[in-house]
Amino acid sequence: MSKKSISYNEAVSQIEDILNRIENEELDVDELTKLVKEASGLIKYCKNRLYETESEIEKILSNLDNETGE
Repeated sequence: MSKKSISYNEAVSQIEDILNRIENEELDVDELTKLVKEASGLIKYCKNRLYETESEIEKILSNLDNETGE
C-alpha cells in the first residue's frame, strides 16, 4: 500500500480501524507488530500532510498580507 495514494481522511480512518483491532481482538505478536508498523507509517504520513498544509496556508496568508500592504 502506497500511503501517498490515499487521502488524509482515509489514512486517519485506517489508523482508527487498526486501533479498534488492537483494542478489541486477541492478536498474536506477529499480527500486532504488523499493525503497529502500518499505523506508524500512516501517522507519519498524516503528520507530514499537516505540516505541508500548514506551510501552504502560511505562504498564502503571507502573500495576501503582501498584496494588501499590511
